[in-house]
Amino acid sequence: MVIRNAHIVGERGLTDIGIEGSKIAKIGKIRGKARKVIDAEGMLVSPAFIDPHIHLDKCMIGDDIRPNVSGTLQEAIEIIWEKKRKYTVADIVKRADKVIELAALNGTTRMRTHADVDTIGGLTPIRGLLAARERFKNIMDIQVVAFPQEGILQDPGTEELMRKAMGLGADLVGGMPHHERPYSEARPHIDICFEIAKEFGANIDMHVDETDDPNSRSLEYLAEKTIKEGYQGRVTAGHTCALAAYPDDYAREVIRKVKLADINMITNPVTNLVIQGRGDKQPIRRGITRVKELLAAGVNVTFGQDCVNDAFYPFGKADMLEVANISAHAAQLTTPEEIEAVFKMTTTNAARTLGVLDDYGIAVGKRADLVIIDATSPKDAIRIQPDRRWVIKGGKILAENVSRKTLKR
Repeated sequence: MVIRNAHIVGERGLTDIGIEGSKIAKIGKIRGKARKVIDAEGMLVSPAFIDPHIHLDKCMIGDDIRPNVSGTLQEAIEIIWEKKRKYTVADIVKRADKVIELAALNGTTRMRTHADVDTIGGLTPIRGLLAARERFKNIMDIQVVAFPQEGILQDPGTEELMRKAMGLGADLVGGMPHHERPYSEARPHIDICFEIAKEFGANIDMHVDETDDPNSRSLEYLAEKTIKEGYQGRVTAGHTCALAAYPDDYAREVIRKVKLADINMITNPVTNLVIQGRGDKQPIRRGITRVKELLAAGVNVTFGQDCVNDAFYPFGKADMLEVANISAHAAQLTTPEEIEAVFKMTTTNAARTLGVLDDYGIAVGKRADLVIIDATSPKDAIRIQPDRRWVIKGGKILAENVSRKTLKR
C-alpha cells in the first residue's frame, strides 16, 4: 500500500508513506506501482488513536437501568449492582462490539478496558471482555484490567477473585483504594494490588482519588509504593480528581513524587465533569485533575473515553477527538503548544501508557496503524472532529468514512 500526498502530523509539507505487510517500509517519494494507493490529498495522517481508559463491560447499559437521579459516582455504582448480577458473557461481548466498532470507525485501534471483579458479578465481566479481546482482535488491540470496583477489603472474596482473573488472562491489576471503607484500608488495598501484580509479573492501572474530597490522599502513597517496589514506569493512575482539591503546596509535593515514580496519569473529563461536584453550590468543582501542572512537571498525561451510555455517563461515542475537544476545554489547554499536547495525549502519550511505544508512530519499521483525518492540522482535527477518511490497522484498511454535506443557497 502507498499513501500519497500525506501531511504527517508534526511534519511540514507532503510526502508518501509505503507499507509492506503490517509495517511502514518507506517515508518519502515512492515511485512505481502498489496494489493499493490512497491519495490523502494533503490531509492529516496520524498514528491511530489509543483509548487508554474505558469500561467495555458497563457500556451501553444506560437504556436498561434506572436513571442516576443524583448524578453521583456512588449512585451510579449502586445502580449497576442489579444489572451486574444479570451479566452474561454473550451480553458483554455484544455491547462491547458496538463500542469497539464505533471506536474503530473513529480512528482508534488500541484500547485498555477495565473489567469489574467483585462478589456481585464474579468473574463474568472478565470472561466477557477476554472473549471480546479474542473475538475482535483483528479490529482492536485490547488490554484488560482486573478492576475491583467494590473494593477489596470491604468486599471479602475479591482478593481471591482478582488472582483468578489474572490467571484467566487479564493483562493488568486494577485498584480503587479510595473507595474502601473505612478509608484507612486504602493503603492495604494498594499493598494487595502490588502483591498480586508481582505474583503475575503484571503492571498496575488504578482508579485513584476519584472524589472531590481533599482528604482523599491515595495518590501520594501509590507513588511512594511504586518507588519502593521498583515499579517505576509500570503504574497508571486514573481520574485523580482530588489532586485538584489539594492545597497547592501539597499538590506540588504529590506531583513531584508522581514524576519520580514515573506514573502515567489519565484524566477522564467527559465523565468527571458530570459526576463530580454534585453537592456543591457555586462555584462547582469539576473533578478535573491538575493537567497543566502535571504536564509542566514532565509527567506523562493522557485521557480516556471512560464510559459510554451507562449509569455514570449517558453520552459518549468512543471518539477520541471528541474527548480531546472536551479535555482541552476542561483543562483550558488552548495555546498552540497546549493544543499540540492534547493531540499527543491520544497518540504518543497513550502509547507510552499502554507500553506499546516501541512499535507505534509514523516511522520506518513501526506497525502501520494510521488514521487519515480530513483536516490539515491537529487544531482543526480537534476543533471540527471531521471524517476519519481511512483507518489502517496492521497495514490493512480497517474503515473508510465519508460524509456528504450540501448547502443549497
